[in-house]
Amino acid sequence: MTAKPNALPWLLLSAAVVALDQLSKWWALTALQPPGTPHPVIPGLLDWTLAFNTGAAFSFLADGSGWQRWFFVVLALAIGAVLVLWLARTPRRDWRTAAPLALVVGGAFGNVVDRLHAAQVTDFIHVHYRQWSYPVFNVADCAITVGAVMLVAFGLFGGKAGGAVR
Repeated sequence: MTAKPNALPWLLLSAAVVALDQLSKWWALTALQPPGTPHPVIPGLLDWTLAFNTGAAFSFLADGSGWQRWFFVVLALAIGAVLVLWLARTPRRDWRTAAPLALVVGGAFGNVVDRLHAAQVTDFIHVHYRQWSYPVFNVADCAITVGAVMLVAFGLFGGKAGGAVR
C-alpha cells in the first residue's frame, strides 16, 4: 500500500499570504503617515488608515502590560502547528480543506511576524459607513477570516458528493 500525497504543499499558499501581508504592511508603514490619518480609497466606505494593535481581534487585551504579546505568539504558533498537522493528514487534492487551512496558517503567521518584530500588529484597512466603523484590519486578518468562513461553509454545505477529488 502506498501513502497518498498529503496537503503540505498547500503551505506555499500560506507562504504567499505571509509575503503579501508583510509587503502590504511595509507599504502601509511607508505610505500612510501619520498613523490614524484616513486616506480615502472609496470615499464614505473604505480608507487606508495606519493603525497598530497590541491585542487580538477588536483590540482584545490591547491594554495589557505586554504579556499579551507572547500569549498571542504562543497561541498562534500552537494553532498553526495543529493546522499544519491537519494539512499533513489531508489528501493533497482535498482543496476544500487544504486551501482554507493554508489561508488561516498564513494569516496567523503573518501577524506573528509583526508581534515578534514590533510587539504590535500593523493594520491599515478601514471599512466604514456613516456612523458605523469596523475596526481597522490587515491582509493577514482577511486570510484568517476567509479561511475560517470557507472551512465552515464547506463543512456545512460541501457534502461528500461535491467534495474533493481523490
